[in-house]
Amino acid sequence: MPPKKFDLINLDPFPAHSDGAEQRRWRDPDALRTIAEDAMTDARTDSEIAREFISHGELGPKSIANTQKELFRFLTWCREETGKTLRQLNVADLNGYKEFLKSPPQDWISTTKWPRDDPRYRPFSGPLSDASRRQAMIAVKGLFAYAAHTGYLRRDPAALVKHVKTANASRITRYLTSDALELALATAAGRVAETPAAVRRRERDHFLLSAYIHTGARLNEIVSANMGALYTEGNGRWWLDVLGKGNKPRRLPVPPAMLAAYRQYRAAFGMLPQTVRSDDTPLVLSSRGGALVRITDEAASDAIKTIFAAAASAADGLGDADMAATLRQASAHWLRHSMLTNHANNGVQLKTLQETAGHASIATTAAYLHKTDNERHDEILASVNAAKEST
Repeated sequence: MPPKKFDLINLDPFPAHSDGAEQRRWRDPDALRTIAEDAMTDARTDSEIAREFISHGELGPKSIANTQKELFRFLTWCREETGKTLRQLNVADLNGYKEFLKSPPQDWISTTKWPRDDPRYRPFSGPLSDASRRQAMIAVKGLFAYAAHTGYLRRDPAALVKHVKTANASRITRYLTSDALELALATAAGRVAETPAAVRRRERDHFLLSAYIHTGARLNEIVSANMGALYTEGNGRWWLDVLGKGNKPRRLPVPPAMLAAYRQYRAAFGMLPQTVRSDDTPLVLSSRGGALVRITDEAASDAIKTIFAAAASAADGLGDADMAATLRQASAHWLRHSMLTNHANNGVQLKTLQETAGHASIATTAAYLHKTDNERHDEILASVNAAKEST
């Protein structure tokens, strides 16, 4: 029976430290394809080599999920749109996939995110941006390179496919000023809470916002941490341990305002002000029910956006339409940009910011070193006025 158009493709990583015999137990029993005798892989199907590729990279959970998503789209496209296997694809086909991502057919699209096993599931919610197309093709090119290096493929046509070009911004513009951040914090702390669950949610969200503002951590880095990761070594300095990209650990300074929000948050959940290093309770808890359950990245993102929407209304009430418009566009990731931009403008050394942000290159951090437009405007006018007064 032929597969349905968007049937699941098994792209689960192979078990860690599995040998060839163990991987053969996972092999598709119907796979008849042969490969070179000296091949460094036991894969016999495109999905098996994709699983090996995903297993090979020592990726974090989020990177695995993103790679699985991209390769599911690609392998489904191979089957449904071209009727070809990886071995049969050529450079023209792969360039065609780049174009396909610009505007997928309507029957590939659903604006509702249905579960993968739901018949209404579709791989896309709409056309991909250039940045998303670039990431999609990076996953595809990585798969082809791995397949060629292991001998699963005789050649790598993807090596001749150029990366998707994206507009490179020379400066970071998606950030909030100190005034906007203070308004967001005040809005989060001042929300009316008439039930215990509402109090827990208010204090949790205030801490969550404070954590992103003060640490510049990525969304998942805060959500995936545990209570024991926020600690002191007894010298008055508080730290938060997070696990960043590539499973690289970082230690982030915790300022007094964030620590105070943390203690209020714990009190709302009936906990003592602080805990021990071995505490594996999730750092960011669901406010519903009595179980100590970790919230999802999506729930954390939605909580931050809800605060920004309320803060935007407050800014409108203050007559600051520009701040209100910026807050309505903002997301949790803007807080990472905001922390780095504001500290860079306040004279914090780039090396310090690079280590705090977990950037592999200091050139990435340097993009945050700039004055806001208002600050540049005021400095230029001040210089003009000073020149007039001296004549």
